[in-house]
Amino acid sequence: MNMKLSIIIVNYNVTQLLRNCLLSIQKYVKEVEYEVMVIDNASTDRSWQDLIPEFPEVHFISSEINGGFSKANNEAIQAAKGEYLLLLNPDTELEGFYLKDLLDFSDTQQAFGCLGIRMHDAEGNFLPESKRSVPDMFNSFEKLFTSFKKNNSKSYYRNDIAETAVAEVEVITGAFLLVKREVYEKVGGLDEAYFMYGEDIDLCYTLLNKGYRNYYYGKASLLHHKGESTVKDDVYLNRFYGAMQIFIDKYYKESKPMQYSFLKAGLKLRHKIEKIKLK
Repeated sequence: MNMKLSIIIVNYNVTQLLRNCLLSIQKYVKEVEYEVMVIDNASTDRSWQDLIPEFPEVHFISSEINGGFSKANNEAIQAAKGEYLLLLNPDTELEGFYLKDLLDFSDTQQAFGCLGIRMHDAEGNFLPESKRSVPDMFNSFEKLFTSFKKNNSKSYYRNDIAETAVAEVEVITGAFLLVKREVYEKVGGLDEAYFMYGEDIDLCYTLLNKGYRNYYYGKASLLHHKGESTVKDDVYLNRFYGAMQIFIDKYYKESKPMQYSFLKAGLKLRHKIEKIKLK
């Protein structure tokens, strides 16, 4: 059979989480010709190498530098053989035998862009970033300056779509992002200007602008140990808000100057507020 799926995982200092992720793939990915590629982004913790003999079927790649999430994914994908690519975070765990269903669904969609699934944290709380809108002046204000509330509105988080629904959305998360390799390459892959954060929004928006359709598949679920692989410090804040700045510079600065000015001011203010909270 031809290789149907390449699962791409970028690791950085999360060996135990990565191990659990790989075990979940072993357990749940059936009836699909697939490969798993783990690229280590120059971890300071070298214990990930202990996983090589434990998972001999996994293709491990060691990067000499940490060039960021986008760059690492693009590097690993160059060696991938699958018709489809699944970008998967190492701090996630599959929870069912649904990969074949997802691929079958994707095969039947016209102009298929990408697909994400329902995510929850270790306490079982639904993660609203599973289904989102493209950032604009109105929903970004809500996201930056108001508390998330469950309602039925179409806002930054697509609360108008049920958690277990299957529906078209604008943006899904890069923690679990299924895309055809041909399409990924055609649109240029992940933009390496983003070191971390924002690259998934950018890719989804690019797909939409190229005429593709993105989907949320709420029948399948994923455990995401959200935040356990991220230290919330000045480096995190600078990367997160820097990524948002890259996005609005790229898409709004020339074409939507009013929205751009509003979003730039909002990001700057929120960044300052978050830095004060750290002190």
